[in-house]
Amino acid sequence: MLKQFAIAVVFIAVAVTAPRETSATIHEYKFLAIAPNGSLLATVEPVSLNDSETEPRGPVVLRRSQDGRVVGQVDPCPRCRYTGLAWSPDGKRLAFLATDDRVAMVRIEMALTGASANHKAIPIRTLATFKGVGGTLRWSPDGSQVALLATVNAKKLAGALEAGTPQVGEIGEEPDEQRIAVVPGSGGPIRLVSPVGLYVYEYDWAPDSSGFVATAAHGNGDENWWVAELLLIELGSGQTHSIAHADFQIAMPRVSPDGKNVVFIGGLMSDFGTVGGDVYEVSIKGGTPVNRTPGFRGSFWSLAYRAGRLYATALVVDHATLLRFDDTSHQPETGWSKAAGLSTGDDAAGDVDPTVVLSADGEYAATVAEDFGRGPAILAGPIKAMRQITTDNDATQEELNVTSVTWMNDGYNVQGWLVGPTERKPGNRYPLIVQVHGGPSWAASPYFGRDNDFETATREWTARGYYVFLPNPRGSFGQGEVFTKANVRDFGGGDFRDILAGVDAVLKSAPIDETRLGIYGHSYGGFMTMWTVTHTQRFKAAIAGAGLANWISYYGENGISQWMIPFFGASAYDDPAIYRAASPIESIASARTPTFLYVGELDIECPAPQSFEFWRALKAKGIATQLIVYPGSGHWIHKPAQVRDLKRREAAWFDRYLSP
Repeated sequence: MLKQFAIAVVFIAVAVTAPRETSATIHEYKFLAIAPNGSLLATVEPVSLNDSETEPRGPVVLRRSQDGRVVGQVDPCPRCRYTGLAWSPDGKRLAFLATDDRVAMVRIEMALTGASANHKAIPIRTLATFKGVGGTLRWSPDGSQVALLATVNAKKLAGALEAGTPQVGEIGEEPDEQRIAVVPGSGGPIRLVSPVGLYVYEYDWAPDSSGFVATAAHGNGDENWWVAELLLIELGSGQTHSIAHADFQIAMPRVSPDGKNVVFIGGLMSDFGTVGGDVYEVSIKGGTPVNRTPGFRGSFWSLAYRAGRLYATALVVDHATLLRFDDTSHQPETGWSKAAGLSTGDDAAGDVDPTVVLSADGEYAATVAEDFGRGPAILAGPIKAMRQITTDNDATQEELNVTSVTWMNDGYNVQGWLVGPTERKPGNRYPLIVQVHGGPSWAASPYFGRDNDFETATREWTARGYYVFLPNPRGSFGQGEVFTKANVRDFGGGDFRDILAGVDAVLKSAPIDETRLGIYGHSYGGFMTMWTVTHTQRFKAAIAGAGLANWISYYGENGISQWMIPFFGASAYDDPAIYRAASPIESIASARTPTFLYVGELDIECPAPQSFEFWRALKAKGIATQLIVYPGSGHWIHKPAQVRDLKRREAAWFDRYLSP
């Protein structure tokens, strides 16, 4: 039986109601959206509860951007998840999606925020309802209609990180199609605009509301983002015109205010949604994209035009940074920067996270910031003076010993984070967990962690008596495209040496017992963990989540094989030697480290057979090992009971072998 999802787009009007009191651990702020005049913020505010059996959900909340005070909230569907908040150009309407997974229905809702001057009532109007999955709501510039990405009668949630469908029957037939759809601002049925057979990943309206620019590819959407091209799609006819087909990944397309050009982020990216690269520009009529930021020491995350000027966010080494492009030099200038993790939401079904949201004039900004010891808080204000305006998570703050560490290796200046408990007993030496991020095109940033996250948070490890080291070796974001591309055809080579050199650096700077080292990673980090235990006995315990043991067999098993071509230079069928050389299973004879493995049953990014293959090899060699496969889960482990079980097992494994 095919699973379906129902989505509704809703408009709301603002009422004064107090947030619900609960025994919360973390108060979330998701899908942050700022009104065009900068006066109001809208967020979805779920609360993460201890021992909950369901994933957290919450109402749509309106806050004053000046001081964070709640001025209204709406929760028209208590069984629904709310996503995709979008203000109308006049700031009087707020559209959002309400998805009820149990009855497979999506509603497009609208809140009439301008209906009451005192915000004492927020009328809600349902614009449209359909079966499927939806994301990325965007008002047309003229305010007449709302666009979204819609997958009608979806077989699964959008994105390769989500659980795949069981592989039975005839394989590869009729994949889901994510298409641009529109609905009038007054309501009505959705109209699918983009052509049948074309999977759209991201889009932006043309300034005259006549159509869209989009990144899209034919065929399976999970598989083909890495070969997506930039297209112009006409609103009336749905006809497409090619703008650019680059030999690298493209993300975040934005049309210039005069409608003549398109800017986007281009670079080496290993997953849809994890964006990093340089800023490129191309004529909307088509042509060769031009790099506007060559040599920039950082990785751009997001782009936005406001009042005729281009803004961007980027990871610059270890700081999240908001930049504005100068009108004369056309070069990015730093407007705000902070060593923190930033986000505005998780619209996995469509557009990637824009990180910072801006008012229509570009003068006012807002974001959600957190770090290793402080839970999320909304920051808002003039760009150069954003400040914290919410205090819901202030009680969760923990004082940790956090250091941004840098070291040299093979001519590269490498960065990472070292986190330890503030209270340390004189003379004591502590065990260390090296946590390798996924990707590889990604970066470890300050992150607080949640009870419903499958990865144990840094603060949870430090509370148990561990130091945690989070390296950003070559191949990571944050230091420009040359650094990001430095592990091409070298998985487990230079990046592995960078990590070991980083361990040497932190051993010199912190009271760490080098006889009690552990290593942990998920996805590419899981591969690096498998690689590490087959290439050194330096680590006394390891945890590999959703790892990759054998790149040859992996190539035929996974649902996203296109991602490997930019990194390996050819398919496993055309150049098998490079795939074998990077496979941990080829060096399994050297393994000695006790290794715990876990994976989701329906993981299409790093399929379960990869973990089985490594586990069976360790068992055959008599090495202590354990493998847990979580039923029904994909690449990310979401189910609360499974998350709690995994965290318990992770802690027990490291405690057993590292004795904190």
